[in-house]
Amino acid sequence: MIRLFKHAYKKLILNMLYNKHVKDNTLIISDIDQVISVRGCAAKPKTVRKKFEHLMFYYPDAAFIFFWRIGSISKWPSKLFTKNFNCKIFGSTKIEGGLHCFHPFGTVINAKSIGKNFQFRNGLTIGNKNNDNTQLPIIGDNVTVGANVVIIGAINIGNNTVIGAGSVVVKDVPDNAVVAGNPAKIIKTLSHE
Repeated sequence: MIRLFKHAYKKLILNMLYNKHVKDNTLIISDIDQVISVRGCAAKPKTVRKKFEHLMFYYPDAAFIFFWRIGSISKWPSKLFTKNFNCKIFGSTKIEGGLHCFHPFGTVINAKSIGKNFQFRNGLTIGNKNNDNTQLPIIGDNVTVGANVVIIGAINIGNNTVIGAGSVVVKDVPDNAVVAGNPAKIIKTLSHE
């Protein structure tokens, strides 16, 4: 009975959040669509509202991104839907739609800008060089970053790139590249149409 009450209470909260923050917000809708697409959810919700509810109930990392987008990550009601990921995304970082994370534990993101459809995993550090916030990375569209990656300094990460787990990136990465290592080096060029 208590479980049913909690579920109904959460649905009520989600309805309010959807009406206030989601239904007319193309950035958040883009995040929702990207997560549903990438995760290959077994449930196939048809409407944006149903997709939002599904992610909030079953994907706490997606809920984390949603509450970060609305500037409410440390406030109630985020505690109903997220975990303590120890993840910090600086408010000054401009991130386009389609943001998606897998297990954002131990992550710090401080970039000048990040393009659309950015995917990352745990242990990511994106930041400045020598504690100088004028030296921040710019990350392009459709970038996928593995676990425990470091991206530091005033560098550019191109579009359609993949950064392998454990990489340390301190130099520019061109479009359509796969990089890995410490320091990161191009290991493959992707054909992208």
